[in-house]
Amino acid sequence: MAHVITDACVACGTCMSTCPVDAISEGDIYHIDPDKCIDCGSCAASCPSDAITEG
Repeated sequence: MAHVITDACVACGTCMSTCPVDAISEGDIYHIDPDKCIDCGSCAASCPSDAITEG
């Protein structure tokens, strides 16, 4: 199951640089494309605000 970014996101971009399949896009709150996400968890592990959870 793909990860999702919650409202706790501060749009720092840390998750984007750790995603191996470029599934994360920028915005006021970043977004993970569920069709691209391989559920590796690297984004969740790197998020300083704990804003990424399993969807």
